[in-house]
Amino acid sequence: MKIRKIAALGLSLVISGAMSGCVDQHPDSAKEVNTAENVRLVATSPATADIMDRLDLDLVGVSDTSLSTIPERYDDVERIGIAMSPDTEKIATLDADWILGPASLKNDLQPKYSAIGVKSIFVNLESVEGMYQSIDELGKMFDREKQAKAMIDEYNEFIDEYHKKNEGKEQPKVLVLMGFPGSFSVATENSYTGSLVRLAGGKNVYEGEDKDYIVANTEDIIKKDPDVIVCTAHGGLDEVAYKYLKDDFKNNDIWQHFRAVEEDNVYYLDSKLFSMSANFDYPEALDVLQPILYGEE
Repeated sequence: MKIRKIAALGLSLVISGAMSGCVDQHPDSAKEVNTAENVRLVATSPATADIMDRLDLDLVGVSDTSLSTIPERYDDVERIGIAMSPDTEKIATLDADWILGPASLKNDLQPKYSAIGVKSIFVNLESVEGMYQSIDELGKMFDREKQAKAMIDEYNEFIDEYHKKNEGKEQPKVLVLMGFPGSFSVATENSYTGSLVRLAGGKNVYEGEDKDYIVANTEDIIKKDPDVIVCTAHGGLDEVAYKYLKDDFKNNDIWQHFRAVEEDNVYYLDSKLFSMSANFDYPEALDVLQPILYGEE
């Protein structure tokens, strides 16, 4: 089991200029932000808002959400819509210097931000490690290195202790399913839930894939012979997505030949805890995975 500690690691932010579609991996503009006294920031997702709060940075715009909570310090801040489709017309009125959001939405949203002439930062939230690498870089950009270091040190201390808990245990093989109403995808180790399974010491049966989510048929999946199947759902659709998965497990005969199904090692996770983006609830998520992967202690 490999547990990654966070130190001064390579760039994990995607930073885009104001008026072009190109991606600048080493922007000189970052040096200018370091000395800015009143930088105006917009956070388009709850996860990026949480990071800004812990870095002690104010916002002029923040996302709407019905599934998560926004830090209290932003109660009176302008709401700019949900993470997947922020209101760029409203953002354009805020005189923002930077828009921050999840890197998973870059392809859809970066052109829209360029169109209103606002620079954008897309934060790696596909894993806990990626989140802390991004925190390290944001701390340097916005003169919050002390706050970033404190968070990274806290993470490293936690993960060292967590690693000791499972050291020497047999690594279970895990299939991670992302459920939707009427369908499902396989979540690889590059997805957030997949990264949590890896941190917990599980071996994703689809490790080595490039994408976060892939489509795989049951005939291929059964060859992987997972010890455990864990399911999460997209966007809080737990009830509908899990009903579909449970019906499929019951009525699709091939599932009955899965050892994990035969042994009742199928688990349905709370999508608020096992969401699409890394967040600071990962210790609680790892506590949930502990008995699933290793049994009650």
